[in-house]
Amino acid sequence: MLFDSTVRNEIARAFGATLVVILTIVLTMFLIRTVGQAADGTIAPQDVVLLLGYVALGHLPTMIAMSLFVAIVISLGRMYRDSEMAIWFASGVGLSRFVRPVLRTSWPVLLVVALLTLSVWPWGNARTMDLRDRYAQRSDLSRVTPGVFQTSADGRSVFFVERESADGANARNVFILSQKERRESVTSARSGRLEPVGPDHFLVLQRGQRNDVDLASQERTLSSFETYRVLAPERAARASRGQPPKATPTLELMRQPRPASQGELTWRFGLLLGAANLLLLGIGLAATHPRRASNWNLLFALLAFVVYYNLINLTQAWVSSARMSMGAALLALHGGVFALALALLWWRDHAAVARWMFTRRAGRVSA
Repeated sequence: MLFDSTVRNEIARAFGATLVVILTIVLTMFLIRTVGQAADGTIAPQDVVLLLGYVALGHLPTMIAMSLFVAIVISLGRMYRDSEMAIWFASGVGLSRFVRPVLRTSWPVLLVVALLTLSVWPWGNARTMDLRDRYAQRSDLSRVTPGVFQTSADGRSVFFVERESADGANARNVFILSQKERRESVTSARSGRLEPVGPDHFLVLQRGQRNDVDLASQERTLSSFETYRVLAPERAARASRGQPPKATPTLELMRQPRPASQGELTWRFGLLLGAANLLLLGIGLAATHPRRASNWNLLFALLAFVVYYNLINLTQAWVSSARMSMGAALLALHGGVFALALALLWWRDHAAVARWMFTRRAGRVSA
């Protein structure tokens, strides 16, 4: 049918262009933040691109839902401004008739949003945490960049080395500044290597000297050594404490009755329900006056999107704190938005008829 194909093609073109723009903006922001984390030493520099991919996959459902919502508002808004809507309305096609082509265009996108939210989101978060933990669990020596002073894991030591091997097990020209209680020591050596001893790792220094200073009495002690051992502890793995809810698969969350797990499920299901509700809400919010060259409808639509998704995060916090059950939160928020979208569609469909009846009745009274 001409009507369905016209609406579907219009929304598909607008969705593709909007998604490209939003992806470009968001990925640029994530890239800047990820590079900043690599510069701060939070993540490995060689993992920047991989981590950026995981973060982008995690936020892709929100970007897709927003792009589809904006595409619907832009497409139908253009039809209002070009008086195409007036032609369809004069042909007996109401605004509620647009629901069918919009849903036929959007259901594959909703399936992708469901797949990304329920499966890819926890997988990406788990991989991101693994990258961060693997980088954080390195020894103090392996955390050092050649030619750069680096603070140790506990913040009480400063290292400076020049490495001999790529794995960081051997080093030359080692400098260590450490503080323990009221003593400060400066140790320098020509070479050093890492030796595992049980769960710990020791940095074995060779041919160097150590200068100890008592901060209370300012007494100094200088000693030379041929071999010196310094503890370079490894950090404990975070995985031993279990994964957080955002990195747990959806099926496992459904088996856990904890409030934190229910809160994460509320967010995941809420994201999917929100994307579906925004389709109906976008049809009602797209209305604009053809004689007014303004984009107030798009501005109101973006404001509605921001408020709606903030409410989704708010319901997640309420369910996680056991202030509300998951079913009540989903029904209250998304059921309310669904009813609001239907009411808006009904009002848009009957507003013209109501104005015509009011004008006719007013004319009779004046006569």
